[in-house]
Amino acid sequence: MEQKSLRVLDTNKTFFSKLTNTITKMLIPTKVGINNIMITIKRNNLIKTYTNYITAVEENDLEKKETLLKKYEEVYSLYLEAIDKYIIDSVYKKVKNGTASNFEKEAMSKYYMIVSLKEKQYIEYKYKKQEYLLKVDYESVTNIKKEETIEKYNKFYVSKMDSLYKGLLKNYSIQLADTLTSKVEEIDTIYSKIFNTLEDYISEILPIKLRLNKTEEYKNIVEDYDKYESMLVGKKDEIDKIKKKMILLGISRNLFTHSLPLIAAEQCYIKLIKETRDLILKYNKSAKQNRYFDLLIDLIEDYNIRLLSTKVYWDKPAEREEYKKFWNKYKEIKKIEDKKEQQKQKEILFLKNDIKQLGKSKNDYSKIIKKFKEKLVDLGAMRNIKNNCKTFAGEYKKVHYDHVKDVN
Repeated sequence: MEQKSLRVLDTNKTFFSKLTNTITKMLIPTKVGINNIMITIKRNNLIKTYTNYITAVEENDLEKKETLLKKYEEVYSLYLEAIDKYIIDSVYKKVKNGTASNFEKEAMSKYYMIVSLKEKQYIEYKYKKQEYLLKVDYESVTNIKKEETIEKYNKFYVSKMDSLYKGLLKNYSIQLADTLTSKVEEIDTIYSKIFNTLEDYISEILPIKLRLNKTEEYKNIVEDYDKYESMLVGKKDEIDKIKKKMILLGISRNLFTHSLPLIAAEQCYIKLIKETRDLILKYNKSAKQNRYFDLLIDLIEDYNIRLLSTKVYWDKPAEREEYKKFWNKYKEIKKIEDKKEQQKQKEILFLKNDIKQLGKSKNDYSKIIKKFKEKLVDLGAMRNIKNNCKTFAGEYKKVHYDHVKDVN
């Protein structure tokens, strides 16, 4: 086509030459154009194969299911390769030539960041790269005019993203369990990855899932999801950031029970509670301090309701029995009809229990325990005992005894 294109003038100054150049560019199939065509073909093949596989699963056709699963995995692999090739042939060259937009530069930066994980964290790399490639093509899919095709692709997309995010969270949970000798910075990085993964899933994948599943299946999540959405508006302070993480953990107890097991979720809650205690001390005698106390009470309540109350296996039977007593007291308090009194009694119970738990630790928590006791005095649950000791002025004399008399 390039050889047969019409040559008007060997200059770019006339209208006809510009028109001819434009038409020629449209007719010549570029690498980018070919890649887009290949992605579309492989995507359509993937949707068809996935739909057939799901039908076989629903019909419990074991022979068909096994064959289609193998085919689906092969088609899925070819689909990802096509998207990967598009990134290298298109975005990479634009960045290299200095013609890329800020969005394309950021996309390439994320790509390299994921590739850099290959040597150090291969499992994370494997899941993150698939997630990245699928998200790259998802925007193209949303521009397709056929609603039926979009819906079929969304079913595949949500199913695959579910397995990828579960894999990531399981991997981070294992890393968290192996951090006994790790540095604080490394442990904090794992916590950040857990919370970022939860937030990505809840903000990008869960809304699609909720649209596809218009049943009672996710009724327990909807209220928490609405809370999460309300927190995305306006400027956020430290309290809002911790609250958002608390909501993310709450939703995770419904969505990722096995991928983010109880022991890992418990560590995440403990971290948030510790951060809140530190902020109470940081804002000592400040108007903000009461807000942090309220946040701490919410966190402890959420931690108990969503996690400890469902805990089956305890390291020590004595701890389990002790918790049962605490939980029974909490249930009695929840029966109080006066909401203000109920909240007050709840705060007293939680703070006293926290003092008891901190007292068992080898770490020095004397400062925060003192703050908790001051709060309990304000709530009328403790009293200040006046100091009646007096110091008298005077001198001490050192007396030497040369002889000791035996009183016997």
